[in-house]
Amino acid sequence: MTKVFHRNPRQTMPIAAGGQGVELFDNQGKRYIDASGGAAVSCLGHGHPGVIAAIREQVETLAYAHTSFFTTEVSEALADTLAASAPGDLNHVYFVSGGSEAVEAALKLARQYFVEVGQMSRRHFIARRQSYHGNTLGALAIGGNAWRREPFLPLLVPAHHVSPCYAYRDQRVGETDGEYAQRLADELEAKILELGPESVAAFVAETVVGATAGAVPPVGDYLRRIRAVCDKYGVLLILDEVMAGMGRTGYTFACEEDGVVPDIVTIAKGLGAGYQPIGAMLSTDRIYDAIVGGSGFFQHGHTYIGHATACAAALAVQRTIAGEGLLENVRARGEQLRARLREVLGAHPHVGDVRGRGLFVGVEFVADRETKATLDPARKVHAKVKSTAMQNGLLIYPMGGTVDGVRGDHVLFAPPFISTAQDIDRIVERFAATVDAVLPA
Repeated sequence: MTKVFHRNPRQTMPIAAGGQGVELFDNQGKRYIDASGGAAVSCLGHGHPGVIAAIREQVETLAYAHTSFFTTEVSEALADTLAASAPGDLNHVYFVSGGSEAVEAALKLARQYFVEVGQMSRRHFIARRQSYHGNTLGALAIGGNAWRREPFLPLLVPAHHVSPCYAYRDQRVGETDGEYAQRLADELEAKILELGPESVAAFVAETVVGATAGAVPPVGDYLRRIRAVCDKYGVLLILDEVMAGMGRTGYTFACEEDGVVPDIVTIAKGLGAGYQPIGAMLSTDRIYDAIVGGSGFFQHGHTYIGHATACAAALAVQRTIAGEGLLENVRARGEQLRARLREVLGAHPHVGDVRGRGLFVGVEFVADRETKATLDPARKVHAKVKSTAMQNGLLIYPMGGTVDGVRGDHVLFAPPFISTAQDIDRIVERFAATVDAVLPA
């Protein structure tokens, strides 16, 4: 019996033995197209020689130095690279080891900012239902993933939630994109007024919703309207781009496509492409200057922040993406993936929606296309699709509870940025065979 405490201890996992390019293979020699990058992580695929060489060189020079004693050249270089590519004045980078840590840091920074500027009453955070911001207690508290939250509700600090921007389910018949976006902005404003504007610290949202709802992009100018509401009441806007950022949507920061600059943005996953654990939080000059000009100390930290080897891996990843022009490929292959999925499965009676941006694509399953009725949750269709896809040599990222935490099934695609047109065709071919096997027409 394994001594590893797996996330699903009853399940016997295949043993990953290696990987090359867009494929992983197990110790039995079976090969899998990694069409989800794990959980939207492996954006450069597997076995990239340049990244491996950068890690080796850094380890041989300096693997780690604690940030209470030193900074390092590689962390400074990575911060410069990220700040240069970030929109607006998101010029200050705080490194962590993953997405949940980045969100925790963002929540603490938002609160401390208001403490520093003398607005001590600002303590409430507003987020959206059917969101996911991480698995630490603070991130779970603001998250809207009902089944992940439920066991830990007594431990979670109070948070407040408004409707997601989920056009497939919630946009009314005859309602324009602008009208829908304004309705959601009005809902946020009403929640701020209900809580008291002087008590609200921040609104937190995924730029493109990831695991919980399945690559749901914002509608029209939704984020600009949200930004305006936050500005009206002095509320910070925190955008979570742990999944959607670092090129996944075809832009280094997903919010670039929407023309919006948040006060704080969180990133991870594609930052280091899985070669080392790393995440980051970026803040604007205004927030950073308040800390520097106030207490001079951000009251937060973890042992491995700014880890030199992790920063070296991430710097190599980001230089590769820029140097090889991979964002253009992400946009082109993403259009191809969505078009092919719609071409092959667009009339399938149990495929309700194909959506997303770049190589961040979701497919939502339904019992009936006309009514959008969900499949019986007891069938666990998303899990069956995952297991059948693996049998077909395809890795995709499933989730249930898409609609309300209980009902709804979807899968995510997040293939590597290096994917070719032929890779995309192979992904769609294997996925179509999987859907036909699990949900025959």
